[in-house]
Amino acid sequence: MELIHSQQNIREILATDTPLIDVRAPIEFNQGSMPAAYNLPLMSDEERSAVGTCYKQQGSQKAVELGHQLVSGEIRDRRIAAWRDACIKNPQGYICCARGGMRSHIVQQWLHETGIDYPLVNGGYKAIRQTIIESTKELLQRPTVLVGGCTGNGKTILVRELPDGIDLEGIAHHRGSSFGRTLQPQFPQATFENYLGVQLLKKSSHTARWVFEDESKAIGANSLPEPLRHKMATASLVVVSDPFEQRLQRLKHEYFDSMTRDFLRCYGEEQGWLAYSEYLHHGLSAIRRRLGSQRTLELTALLDIALIEQKKTGSTEAHFTWLCPLLNEYYDPMYNYQLDKKQERIAFRGTYSEVFEWLTTH
Repeated sequence: MELIHSQQNIREILATDTPLIDVRAPIEFNQGSMPAAYNLPLMSDEERSAVGTCYKQQGSQKAVELGHQLVSGEIRDRRIAAWRDACIKNPQGYICCARGGMRSHIVQQWLHETGIDYPLVNGGYKAIRQTIIESTKELLQRPTVLVGGCTGNGKTILVRELPDGIDLEGIAHHRGSSFGRTLQPQFPQATFENYLGVQLLKKSSHTARWVFEDESKAIGANSLPEPLRHKMATASLVVVSDPFEQRLQRLKHEYFDSMTRDFLRCYGEEQGWLAYSEYLHHGLSAIRRRLGSQRTLELTALLDIALIEQKKTGSTEAHFTWLCPLLNEYYDPMYNYQLDKKQERIAFRGTYSEVFEWLTTH
């Protein structure tokens, strides 16, 4: 039966979103997975733990025997049926376990006995993960441009519109500030790095450079991989500078109008308002040490009034009463201070449309 064994083949599998039937236990899958993988485990977490304990205490043979006892009868039949369905729906896929060892081969053999021959990834998740690490390091050697600018200048939107843009915040499920969390949970670190690596591989064949948003070392709970941090530390920078009112309208749409709809859609009317209020309060609370206790209390009071007005009338413009001072007193000075340290790397400044045109012609 066919195996994947070369790094080049693994890169192709990742770049084309070829399905991976990942037969590791859920706890392993949840620690690190690939975009096109779905978890149909040979053993549950509890079964895997029992087999592991047996292996340590009684050796390999007894552990294998216990594994076959735990996955037998109706349990075995149900799991084989799930693998068969997955193979039929995804005839071009592959089986994957931790290292391409016993679990992959057992699943492959059981499928073979039912009339389905399905290939596996030689080296398993470990080989795929190593390919991601190596290809990310290699691909990040290409020229890189960062898009900077104060909050509300549309940097993320701009990066998404570019064919060579990589949306780090989209991959991280976080907008990179104290108000940055979204309704999607963030990935474990390894999964975040895997998704980033796959995006680079997908775009690598039709772009000679990369465009990223100017980020700090971490986006929420996800840290940028070391090769990316190193590259960003010396990359050229373009800075978006739109009028303040235009920035406010972008922030209004993203953080107030859209977020309110998302919370209400996700949680329902009553719980949605509570969750949305908690989200905004948490954002302010997270920077209270920099704002100072008194200023945080003042802005929180304005936030509470704005929430009452929004719930009553549907208008979100009352949030400008606390957002404007927050931008003027905290976010803008903070970013401008950081930008001052990068003056020699700035290649271009302009409005959103000017920066977009510059990036598409340079």
